[in-house]
Amino acid sequence: STISQLGYMMLGLGVGGVAVGIFHLFNHAFFKALLFLGAGSVNHATGTFDMRLMGGLRRVMPWTYATFLIASLSLAGIWPLAGFWSKDEIVVLALEHQPILGYLAMITVFMTAFYMFRVIFLTFGGEYRGGDPEAHRHPHESPPVMVAPMVILAVLAVVSGWWNVSGQFDSFMGHGETRSFVAGFFGILTHSLPWVSLIMAGSGILLAYAMYSTKWVSAERIGSIFRPLYTLFYEKYWFDELYENIIVKVVLLKGIFAGLQQIDTYVVDGAVNGVAGSALDGGETMRRLQTGQLQLYGLAFGIGILAIILVLYFSG
Repeated sequence: STISQLGYMMLGLGVGGVAVGIFHLFNHAFFKALLFLGAGSVNHATGTFDMRLMGGLRRVMPWTYATFLIASLSLAGIWPLAGFWSKDEIVVLALEHQPILGYLAMITVFMTAFYMFRVIFLTFGGEYRGGDPEAHRHPHESPPVMVAPMVILAVLAVVSGWWNVSGQFDSFMGHGETRSFVAGFFGILTHSLPWVSLIMAGSGILLAYAMYSTKWVSAERIGSIFRPLYTLFYEKYWFDELYENIIVKVVLLKGIFAGLQQIDTYVVDGAVNGVAGSALDGGETMRRLQTGQLQLYGLAFGIGILAIILVLYFSG
């Protein structure tokens, strides 16, 4: 979810909408923070983050459910919530400057709505599936100290997008490219893109409802039909394996860490051992000078006295 929204922001920057990308970052801060707090509230009640052990929480956690639903609708870009205004502006710019990227962004609208409402239906719909068996917890609404911030963020997730309807965010940013492509609801009626975007988002919500709420469509059946694609998504493009086997084991362990080990061995340990070795060699040299023969000590003493006299004589 976070990666996809960052993708929207980078898309906005890439098609020249600097302030539009920042506007989406601004709106995203509210509904994504709300989603994180909602996830924490659910974990507080169930003792787990595994959605397979949840279900039916909307009846016992109405405040968490309502605020989480608002955040999900905003993330999916449903009118008139905050995410709608900035996300659709990015899609507009992408379709104008890079149509292929605009079409991909529109597909992402469908995917975003689908995966967010998959979370909604698995977590808050149906019947409770027991939670973490080791936690021994009974689901309950979170205390006011946890609910209050979620309510505040829910309000902001609704109204923050309207800041740019009148062009106020444009003035705040000092950029001219932040366009208010709607002046109000009637402006939407003359613009086809918001309708297309809403249809894509609604289709994603409907598919999630059919698969994870009513079970009209079997998720297992879909997975078996599109097994290669399902495996690709289930394994998260094998990014974990790529990171573990290439980045960690090769780049870090064999590259950076091996280089640091050489520095530690030859520079750090070399300096310490070099000082100790120098002291040892100096002591060995001094030991050889101590022969125990008085005539040699007397000779050395005499040579030293003679050297001092010569220095004093020639120095005036």
